[in-house]
Amino acid sequence: MSVFVLLLVVVIVIFAVKDIRLSLVSRPTFKMFKKVLPPLSQTEREAMEAGDVWWDGQLFSGNPDWQVLHSYPKPELSKKERAFLDSEVETLLAMLDDYQIVQKDKDLPKEVWDYLKAQGFFALIIPEKFGGRQFSAIANSTIVAKIATKSLTAAVTVMVPNSLGPGELLLHYGTTEQQARWLPNLASGKDVPCFALTGPEAGSDAGSIPDSGIVCKGEFEGQEVIGLRLNWSKRYITLAPVATVLGLAFKMYDPDSLLGKDKELGITCALIPTDHPGVETGERHFPLNMAFMNGTTYGKDVFIPFDWIIGGQQGAGRGWRMLVECLSAGRGISLPALSSATGHLCARMTSAYATVRQQFGVSIGQFEGVQEALARIGGLTYSLEACRLMTAGAIDLKLSPSVVTAIAKYHMTEMGRTVMNDAMDIHSGKGIQVGPNNYLAHGYMGIPVSITVEGANILTRNLMIFGQGATRCHPFVLKEMEAAAMEDDELALKEFDSLLQQHILFAATNASMALIHGLTRSYFAKSPVCGATADYYKQLGRMSRGLAFCTDVAMLILGGELKRKEMISARLGDVLSHLYLASCVLKRFEDEGRQQADLPFVKYAVELSLFEIGQAFNGFFKNFSNPVVNFALKRIVFPFGNHYHRPSDDLAQAMCERMTQPGVFRNRLTHLCYVDDKAGTGVMENAFIAMHNTSDAFKQLKKWQRDGTLSRNDDIETAITNAIEKQLITAEQGVKLHEANNLRKQAIAVDNFQPGEL
Repeated sequence: MSVFVLLLVVVIVIFAVKDIRLSLVSRPTFKMFKKVLPPLSQTEREAMEAGDVWWDGQLFSGNPDWQVLHSYPKPELSKKERAFLDSEVETLLAMLDDYQIVQKDKDLPKEVWDYLKAQGFFALIIPEKFGGRQFSAIANSTIVAKIATKSLTAAVTVMVPNSLGPGELLLHYGTTEQQARWLPNLASGKDVPCFALTGPEAGSDAGSIPDSGIVCKGEFEGQEVIGLRLNWSKRYITLAPVATVLGLAFKMYDPDSLLGKDKELGITCALIPTDHPGVETGERHFPLNMAFMNGTTYGKDVFIPFDWIIGGQQGAGRGWRMLVECLSAGRGISLPALSSATGHLCARMTSAYATVRQQFGVSIGQFEGVQEALARIGGLTYSLEACRLMTAGAIDLKLSPSVVTAIAKYHMTEMGRTVMNDAMDIHSGKGIQVGPNNYLAHGYMGIPVSITVEGANILTRNLMIFGQGATRCHPFVLKEMEAAAMEDDELALKEFDSLLQQHILFAATNASMALIHGLTRSYFAKSPVCGATADYYKQLGRMSRGLAFCTDVAMLILGGELKRKEMISARLGDVLSHLYLASCVLKRFEDEGRQQADLPFVKYAVELSLFEIGQAFNGFFKNFSNPVVNFALKRIVFPFGNHYHRPSDDLAQAMCERMTQPGVFRNRLTHLCYVDDKAGTGVMENAFIAMHNTSDAFKQLKKWQRDGTLSRNDDIETAITNAIEKQLITAEQGVKLHEANNLRKQAIAVDNFQPGEL
């Protein structure tokens, strides 16, 4: 005991006496920190500094304030936005024949293009003073999602002008003159925009783009001016084949020092009319059979005036920051909208198909294997919509949360892929026969497009989420990095010493609280609510402690190597991601009035996230390089072992029961799904309603067949007819049963084509 007291006194003296602390702790740590600090490229540094820290910062703190989560405004549509959805969007959806668009025309019809332009679908984010709609992010997201349930091609065509742009860039960074010149024409549809960033040699590594802009003198409109000589080759550019204005990213150089001392100014963005001399619209791409316009653009020795740079001369070299911040908005609106649309469509149509389709004399929705997949569709759909709402809501708070939007982009597109695969598995042969009545095929083909664009998913998970999150969201690391970069060593050490004390206390608190919560199963952890979801808040708080502590240990031991240990860092990123996803689910549940019908879906979504968190931690512990530290971390975070499990079978069955019943809950779960009475979705929905309304009568027919009242060998139609003849049912009842059975047969039918028709 006396030895322990002595050690405690020594520790107190070391940290309490400044000179001793500086000599024995802070100065050596500062030197080590500068040594292990991972080198950052200019593009990495700008990406790190761009955007805002939001709820992700709370989750990284180890002690999230749930009242803050609940205080965020509930995202809601204005009357004007709701009216647009109910009128213009509904009109557009009725105009779309997606089979004709994708399989035959490979383009939207002219009347659809004209309608999109005339009704301001390309101007959702442009202010009213320029002729735009000036809608919120949640409206933008909802409109794109609704369209995507009918036609992915139309949805992508609408979403691109309303994300990167270049309207978004003009609104944030354009000069007054540039906004006045371009925004009215973009709003009216007179100009169709595209933005060219990706090239043959530069995808996710945008810093390596070879496209160049050389500062020089040249002739423009009959006068000699200072401008740029551009050379570029870009591919995968959506709307490029039809664009009239090209947003272009390139590296800017000033070899003759016409602007100043700097020879390399960095990535820059400019706006160029596509009919400008030297601009070449190249070949069209055909991305996985989707018909939205996508292609290439080239330019060789194209001279443009300096004021075509977005932001004018002040925008020179600021292009990467512009792109990172605006890509963040795109990741938070466009791709989450497409993913949520996948959930809404698949949940509504698959629950109907599982009811209508019969095998072995019963609906396939009664088979537990189908129920497992259907429940996963339902749970992920609830989670997708929750994440869409919360992430778009952050953008409507005038924030650009780069880590949160990267989480949304990666995990929502992956959840969308899972949902679509499950829907295809349940539909089986119905899902793979392409034709006018197949409502899944084009969405299935398009899933990899979402996985690929705006940051390939593998790199988004392995580099962005934790790579930015660990630095941006941590309360001290970025400040310590800034201190280490200071030129005055003594001032830097003083600043670092103060931060280090706080950091040590932060880590010690998280370690001790993680252990306490682990030993007590989070019994004493805080929750802002009572009832069925209270323990979920406690468990998420506990995992937040574990994440914060494990991050500190990983950064301390691995240092700059952590940047290259992508498998390790990505697992910590998965923990952060599922903390965010579960937060979104709980926030939605509260915002929507704690609907009891939603509770099984809330439980499923949160329990699945907790399970994934546990699996990510298991992978982190198992593969951490230091076995002693590995053992210690595991025992602190999970002292009694990892007991998080997948949602139960009983929960899955309760969810399927709700999904296969028509009514308010099913409508709310799938409210974005457009049901077209003239297409496959309408056929399936009508059959579902009819079969549900006659389910008791069909069960009675089966009973009569089993007990011998009716022949066991009769098909359904014959059984109905014989039941009428034997006066078991009335003629009127028989008509309803025949109608329902005919609708059922239409719904399970697949498209056929005459020889030579294709």
